[in-house]
Amino acid sequence: MSTHLLVPGAGGAATWYWQRVAALLHAGGHDAVAVDLPGADPAAGLPEYAEHITAAAGGRDDIVLVAQSMGAFFALPACEVIAPRALVLVNAMIPLPGEAAGDWWDATDSETARRAAARAGGWPEATDLDTYFLHDVPADVQATGDEQDHDEADIAFGQPCAFARWPDVPTTVLAGREDRFFPLAFQRRVALERLGLEVTPLPGGHLNALSAPEALTAAIVAAGGVPAAPPARRATVDG
Repeated sequence: MSTHLLVPGAGGAATWYWQRVAALLHAGGHDAVAVDLPGADPAAGLPEYAEHITAAAGGRDDIVLVAQSMGAFFALPACEVIAPRALVLVNAMIPLPGEAAGDWWDATDSETARRAAARAGGWPEATDLDTYFLHDVPADVQATGDEQDHDEADIAFGQPCAFARWPDVPTTVLAGREDRFFPLAFQRRVALERLGLEVTPLPGGHLNALSAPEALTAAIVAAGGVPAAPPARRATVDG
């Protein structure tokens, strides 16, 4: 049986963010481990996150590694040690080898895409939690996150993502159709430019593990169980 390692984005609150997907995976007879990370710790950065992810794998040799948003920067350095059977990226900041997360925004021109989508969709361009992250998350689910609301320490944004070449692992890129933070068209462009891969669109916004967990869980299970082509290896040190 595969173990699904569920890696969170900025803030590190995996147990909260992945709660609905983990429950559905367990209900379907799958193993799932949400990997909480010390996102608010100013002394813990990408190397420490990779150690947490590797420790959560527990030496298992049938891992499906799932990373959301900035979690892609956390998961890639762990891939060489874990050697996952499949890699699933969800509304992800797809890194280049050696890239810092703080540099990713300008490198991908994400702000231009976000603001254009806001003008087209009719919501404010100024970012706030409700408009860009919680707009489609049910109120009762939001309420469970009161103790999980942590900022990401600066250290993780400034460190290079320590991998030399994209791993030779079947990779699936999933994106929410209603993601206001990383609009779907933007995610499609980045996935093609950096990995040569098409995006699989799903219901929900940036936090679709909380707003549309059934569709996301089904896509994760499919990605982990059906052989897929590895990325086209555009993400290398040489670019």
